[in-house]
Amino acid sequence: MPLKPLHPTGPAPQLSLDDFRSLGEFRRAIREFLAFSEENARIQGVTAQQHQALLAIKAHDGVEPMSIGELANSLLIKNHSAVGLVARLVDRGLVRRRASDSDRRRVLLELEPAGEEVLDVITGANLGQLASSARSLRRVIALLKKIEAAQSAKGA
Repeated sequence: MPLKPLHPTGPAPQLSLDDFRSLGEFRRAIREFLAFSEENARIQGVTAQQHQALLAIKAHDGVEPMSIGELANSLLIKNHSAVGLVARLVDRGLVRRRASDSDRRRVLLELEPAGEEVLDVITGANLGQLASSARSLRRVIALLKKIEAAQSAKGA
């Protein structure tokens, strides 16, 4: 029985050994980055999930600050898990909660100065780690462009 891709995009392109090496190198770079980022967060006194929450709150581009429900959605966790995560961040002085002016039932999240500082330190180190992985990132982007061009040629 043939295997079906999780997200079908048409027939799989013919990949060379170098293409598979690029994919393997990229996968390793992702795992190294995640391990580095988690350790860096730990050194700053937060869990990987707390770091992800700080980043999501900072990066939110809505009209109002991010709500707990939006944080849960962003982190792919249940709402009650986000409530507990936020409570721990508030207890540590990294995040503050406030009611929305437009809907008092909505709890909005904002970074405290200490949260901004922790996020800045982790982000600076993470960007350095990503820069060291630039070669593998460029190779996988080139592979994706090659696949995209092949699929466009088949569809044209």
